[in-house]
Amino acid sequence: MGCPDWPKCFGNWVPPTEANQLPANYKEVYAQQRAEKNQRLVGYLKVFNFTDLAHQIQEDKSILEEADFNAGKTWTEYVNRLIGAIIGLLIFATFLASLSYRKVDPVVTLVAFASFITVGFQGWIGSIVVSTNLLSGMITLHMLLALLLVCMLIYVVFRAQAANHTQERDKQGVLHLNGWIISLLLITLTQVVLGTQVRESVNEVARAMGESQREDWIGALGGIFTVHRSISLVVLVAHVVVAGLIYQRFGKTGNLTRWGLVLVVIIGLEILSGVIMAYFGIPRFAQPLHLLLATVAFGVQFYILLRLNQARLLPKHLSAEIQEYASY
Repeated sequence: MGCPDWPKCFGNWVPPTEANQLPANYKEVYAQQRAEKNQRLVGYLKVFNFTDLAHQIQEDKSILEEADFNAGKTWTEYVNRLIGAIIGLLIFATFLASLSYRKVDPVVTLVAFASFITVGFQGWIGSIVVSTNLLSGMITLHMLLALLLVCMLIYVVFRAQAANHTQERDKQGVLHLNGWIISLLLITLTQVVLGTQVRESVNEVARAMGESQREDWIGALGGIFTVHRSISLVVLVAHVVVAGLIYQRFGKTGNLTRWGLVLVVIIGLEILSGVIMAYFGIPRFAQPLHLLLATVAFGVQFYILLRLNQARLLPKHLSAEIQEYASY
């Protein structure tokens, strides 16, 4: 909420650094802009029959409450938007590059184009997160779209590099591990959803208690945090088990074995960052690190699933090795 409007920040492409650079009535100005944008959003929601959500936005007066100017938060959000714009340009460049695959493997081009559309939609959802003042559920949707986008981009690279892949040849092991990897994806997705709900709870607690009581926020979060923390042990055990099964099937020199080890390390760091937040008053550096590690873990899981099933996923003509494997 460091930038109350979107895509500009306080009406400028380069945001202010001090409150005296803003008009005295800036809160009223941007609250009015927010109200007008949300009114349009309510109209869209009603068209698609999301009447409960539309009513919630209309009735929640806290949405129109503008925060005091904070240069740190403003520039954090501004840098986030700059990175988002760069990502959008890179995804568009990826789509342009994928056009050379449109005859050999059109799926590469189609998924690259879908990624470009998705990142645009993700940007729009980001603007809704701003206009609805972090409305409950919007952060979760924003995060889930980010994970979808990560998977789509990984798949584009995976398809484009099909001829360079070497296939693990234990077909029985592949089928056995599929269920485990899918379970990891679902568990991680569940944790991400719970984590974003914890993040939304943190917003509410922060508003009620204030920054001066930051160290007491965790204690006020309630049951959702306890569930999120408890499941982390299940997540760790599941990843260790899967890494062991991958090692058992493919040996210590297998490509998937190395990725399994990387995954366990990432999950360990993810839990460590969660512990730091729980016992050290949610330090600011730990929050984005926690999100980053969760996203990377999800991406690695998805990549392992693709590698396990590449013989079924990739066109046979793209790789002689894959064609040989798929024939038995």
